[in-house]
Amino acid sequence: MDFSLSRNEVSRFEYRAEASSTNDVLKDLASAIGLSEADAAAWPDLSVVVTDNQTQGRGRLGRVWLAPTGKALAISVLIRPELPPHSLGWFSLLAGAAMTRAVRTIVEASTPPVHDVNLKEAEDPRHDTTLKWPNDVLIDGYKVCGILCELLPDGKGIVIGAGLNLSLDEHNLPTLTSTSLLLVTRTAPDPDAVLAAYLHELVTLYRAFVEADGDAQKSGLHAEVSRLCGTLGSVVRVELPGGVDLVGTATGIDAEGRLRVVNQADGEERSVAAGDVTHLRY
Repeated sequence: MDFSLSRNEVSRFEYRAEASSTNDVLKDLASAIGLSEADAAAWPDLSVVVTDNQTQGRGRLGRVWLAPTGKALAISVLIRPELPPHSLGWFSLLAGAAMTRAVRTIVEASTPPVHDVNLKEAEDPRHDTTLKWPNDVLIDGYKVCGILCELLPDGKGIVIGAGLNLSLDEHNLPTLTSTSLLLVTRTAPDPDAVLAAYLHELVTLYRAFVEADGDAQKSGLHAEVSRLCGTLGSVVRVELPGGVDLVGTATGIDAEGRLRVVNQADGEERSVAAGDVTHLRY
């Protein structure tokens, strides 16, 4: 694949016909550990490794992420920001917002306009593309993409990984709560166009964030993530580290990107930095 559109969005782009994990590949290529400084510097800020055949993909908490060859994209983007440590928690959300914006544009372009104001909700052809805190993109509540951010071994950069379901059909889906662009749009997606849209949105949000010295409020990232995040206002169950569950209403995102949840049991608001979130439907 040429990926000519995507190459124009970033500083360095490498497509691989097969990769174990694009995050691992990029970490090995870009870390100064075991490499010369020149070799590591050859992978500058906004370098990308992509494959549509990832053999050892993973998600959060070491979960396996696999897809049939040619039906999903594994995308890893290297960033080398010089920002305060407290800003680092925003990068999963930044990438999630970028992917949400890109997927929303693609889905909306495939959806016919609605002219009948009396159309029943169940018949409405429009789709709801949202960000699920902190690292999933959902279409109508079904996962189409997951994000995984990891530090370089030398600490001199972050790799933002994304797994995007392109043309999986109902027989290939990894879970009952997954979907793909093909299933939603009923059209085979163009991998280069989809990837270029994501990279464009990612670079735009990233540069604004860096220019604001990692200030999510000043850069507009906080407002944009809040606008896109379908978790806010939802009743959620958060599986916290240590096996403790927090059930309550997600009310907002704090200055460090943590989810604010009002505990259903005692009415107290807590900020959650990490945990598996399930949207509960009552």
